[in-house]
Amino acid sequence: MSIRPVKSTSLAQPTIEGAGVHLHRAFGFQDPTELDPFLLFDDFRNDIPEMYTDGFPWHPHRGIETITYVLSGEVDHADSLGNEGKLAAGDVQWMTSGSGILHQEMPRGNANGQMHGFQLWANLPRDLKMTTPRYQDVEAKEIPVIQEDDGTVVKVIVGNFWGKTGPVDGIAADPQYLDVFVPAGVKKILPVDTYRRAFAYVFEGAGVFAGASAPSGVLLEKEVMGEEVNIRDLSGNRTLVKFDTGDSVTVQAGEEGIRFLLISGKPIEEPVAWHGPIVMNTQEELQTAFKELRNGTFIRPAH
Repeated sequence: MSIRPVKSTSLAQPTIEGAGVHLHRAFGFQDPTELDPFLLFDDFRNDIPEMYTDGFPWHPHRGIETITYVLSGEVDHADSLGNEGKLAAGDVQWMTSGSGILHQEMPRGNANGQMHGFQLWANLPRDLKMTTPRYQDVEAKEIPVIQEDDGTVVKVIVGNFWGKTGPVDGIAADPQYLDVFVPAGVKKILPVDTYRRAFAYVFEGAGVFAGASAPSGVLLEKEVMGEEVNIRDLSGNRTLVKFDTGDSVTVQAGEEGIRFLLISGKPIEEPVAWHGPIVMNTQEELQTAFKELRNGTFIRPAH
């Protein structure tokens, strides 16, 4: 067993997208090779309706897959192909945009005004860039939940983990997408395929990942499992943790426990030409996509 060391930690940064949605971006629109096949990760948790209800009106997608995971509130979605639906708390949508769709997502808070969720963008390889668009909508009740005797809870959204298989399948990046809770003081070793790029995103509590070495926004120095842990080693809310190579990840929870997403995927290792939600391999393909948007030929007939 080889524990993945931490390459870096960083805090998600506030930004505004869509028609004025205030969110936090963990990564995106930077070096696409760093977390290949993943391109962008947004945390759209917000408790103030005025900061998210204008949503994400009609916009194009081509050449990528978008993964939306809702924790609280709801997201109404519709597209130019006539698909529409609603994502409720705990639900997941994996949308393969392929050759192209026009899409909108309109968030609505719960009874307390809370809209909490995440969106991840995964790249498509060259031979699937222009595939027929499709959706996989998964209700919370369909997601396998693993409960360990020590209180650890893992929701398996995509991939295989500890004998359970997530309900989303047929994804180009062959990813593993887990929602993990580790209770206070517990140390866990979580397997991750050696050949995948991997990251964690902390959204509740705090803890220590093996090799963590950068400030992560945790305010107090605490003792974890009998060992004094320096403030800079704790990864807390909205911390992105990037891992180096290895076949497992170690996490040791702090006094409040820790909840995080653990996501990994196989690198595509192809050129990326990228502008907004359109991701192709060459600048010429990118220019063609925007030309088609202008002349009304962006949406391809199903084949």
